[in-house]
Amino acid sequence: MPPRKRAAAGQGELPGISSTKEIQDILWKAADKLRGSMDAAQYKEFVLGLVFLKYVSDAFAERRAELAADPELAEIPEHRRAAFLEEKDEYTEKNVFWVPSTARWDYIAEKAASAEGGVGKLLDDAMSAVMKENPALTGVLPLIFNRDNVDQRRLKELVDLISDARFTGHGDRPARDVLGEVYEYFLERFARAEGKRAGEFYTPASVVRLLVEILEPYEGRVYDPCCGSGGMFVQASKFVVAHAGRDHSDDIAIYGQEANERTWRLAKMNLAIHGIDPKGIGTRWADTFADDKLPDLKADFIMANPPFNMSEWWRKEKDKRWVYGVPPQQNANYAWLQHIISKLGERGTAGVVLANGSMASKQNGEGEIRAALVEADLVACMVALPGNLFRSTAIPACLWFFVKDKTPQGGKALTDRRGEVLFIDARNIGTMVDRTERIFTDEDLAKVADTYHAWRGTKSAKDKCIKYEDVPGFCYSAALAEIRKHDFILTPGRYVGAAEVEEDPDAEPVEDRIARLTKDLFEYFDESSRLDAVVREQLGRING
Repeated sequence: MPPRKRAAAGQGELPGISSTKEIQDILWKAADKLRGSMDAAQYKEFVLGLVFLKYVSDAFAERRAELAADPELAEIPEHRRAAFLEEKDEYTEKNVFWVPSTARWDYIAEKAASAEGGVGKLLDDAMSAVMKENPALTGVLPLIFNRDNVDQRRLKELVDLISDARFTGHGDRPARDVLGEVYEYFLERFARAEGKRAGEFYTPASVVRLLVEILEPYEGRVYDPCCGSGGMFVQASKFVVAHAGRDHSDDIAIYGQEANERTWRLAKMNLAIHGIDPKGIGTRWADTFADDKLPDLKADFIMANPPFNMSEWWRKEKDKRWVYGVPPQQNANYAWLQHIISKLGERGTAGVVLANGSMASKQNGEGEIRAALVEADLVACMVALPGNLFRSTAIPACLWFFVKDKTPQGGKALTDRRGEVLFIDARNIGTMVDRTERIFTDEDLAKVADTYHAWRGTKSAKDKCIKYEDVPGFCYSAALAEIRKHDFILTPGRYVGAAEVEEDPDAEPVEDRIARLTKDLFEYFDESSRLDAVVREQLGRING
């Protein structure tokens, strides 16, 4: 694709920014353009909305170039070629959004300085036109650019900067993959900027990858009741593509719900960018407890990172979801767990991120609910996570894994784990990338996921010839009777014990070491007494 021109008056031709890193740098500068005039949540919506519009325009241009280069075009009469390049079906059948001429980025860049009503109106009109032509995006794109509180001069500069970012022409990589990386990068950067509030829309990549690697969602229905910006779905899709190929990306169907309007919009755009049908998260945001939009869903896989220890939540005591006990108004942790269990299919599995307190709390009936979940043999695995994985909260976190059917499941030939729970203490793994943030490496993820797969006897463990065994200090398979003795407290540290320390054959015997250190200590005492006498003698001379 030829280099783009920056459309600002007086600007010459600039080469398109090509590498993903360059695109990220350019667009983060774009975010900084608006940082001083609005809060983090608002400028996130501005920048990501514009990036999305630029992406759909670039993807459209990429498809148009493919059509123009098709040898069959030469067989079409010349007067009909232009019309052929504007046939909507030629784009939508390839999962490319149809972009009307007035919403294409070249048009926007050209008109930004002179548009009647200003650049803000130009952008709002473009967003409306794209949504009108693409039902999957209805109500998704932000119409916030033509407002009195928006600095139109800075907005024009923002358009100029984004014009330098090109999402096409990256070798064999489609625009979708390039922008997918950029979008994820931005979500992470905005999460850092927003701090604690970021928990509404962002789960650290390490945690999402660990959930997906353990659950292995190869095919079926994937559900997230508090889906944020859709990170769980994106990672599940990547897992399928990595293990089965891009042709199998439709082997999973996603379903989700999000209560925050802005976050719901981010999720819709995120899914669309990654080629995932966004219809699965509904046509509107809604509270999962008060207005369950998927009352009849039975999912094969559930992944969730609910708000930790949420005290303000919609609660009805006689709710059919509270099979194992009515969760307290003061804390929604056990409401989330029971809602998730209610959505599991007959052989469904779930992974949930929660605060550590959920493993041991006995307040307001939570201990009784936890005991009921264990006795129902729903809990499959508990993982204690290390600190510093979540920038947005200092609260230590853990992972709950539920399995509806712990039997061998016929042809799957899994290990029969009825009446057992696997405990994994992962607090000592991970790598600190700076003073405040820890990530899991591929080796860390494999260590935890392989342990679970070996315990469950999955095909992936058999392919790797991995067999499960307890490892002191790291993992332990406990029977329900043992968990009862611990009063249904599910903290892995209670079960895995201390790590074994290898004995050094060349190490000094303990008795000899004690004798040597004792001798050294008495010699230090004698020397201290001698020095004390010398000091006293010298002080006496001075005073005398």
